[in-house]
Amino acid sequence: MTTCRTYIPISLSPKALKRTKQTRCQAPQDGSAPCSGPLSAGKPESRRIIGLDPGLAFSGWGVIEWDRIRIRHIAHGCIETQCHIPHPRRLFAIYQQISAVLDDYSPDESAMETLYFARNVTSALLVAEARGVIAMTLAQRGLSVREFSPSAIKQAVAGRGAADKAQVQEMVRLILGLPAVPAPDHAADALGAAVCCAHTALERVNQ
Repeated sequence: MTTCRTYIPISLSPKALKRTKQTRCQAPQDGSAPCSGPLSAGKPESRRIIGLDPGLAFSGWGVIEWDRIRIRHIAHGCIETQCHIPHPRRLFAIYQQISAVLDDYSPDESAMETLYFARNVTSALLVAEARGVIAMTLAQRGLSVREFSPSAIKQAVAGRGAADKAQVQEMVRLILGLPAVPAPDHAADALGAAVCCAHTALERVNQ
């Protein structure tokens, strides 16, 4: 039997989550065209972004919402698959769990860090497989995927492309107004990618 665990250390209450969903763009009742996205003029539209940190053993995710003025934390967590499970079943478990997260939070777009091949090629290949499963799941929902280099995420979050991991995670905490650094690390990294996506979208709006 496949076992995997999803951790959601911090999330909005159901009442608060309902309020945030009500702020999202809805089709007008007068027959006019609905707002077209984060670059549309007029009243700021609330957009929901899911950041992802793919991995075979741990896949972090984090959902935020932004309206050009502020970024709000919605939820974050980490999917864990056990090493004794057959490899294909682990990938399928990631697919199932990511699908459930997308069902629960209905993001408008997604973001993740570009794949970096370090010295350990075997580990990189396992990450690539998990990344492919997640990318496919996002594509099934029609979600665009924005990719950012590690230095771009650090620059957007901490203001310095050479910031260390602890600095980036602390800035994620401050930006989202969380009482503690998001845990585990994979979820914090996922939230960092989502924050980076929001910042770059804001730059496009202001150009």
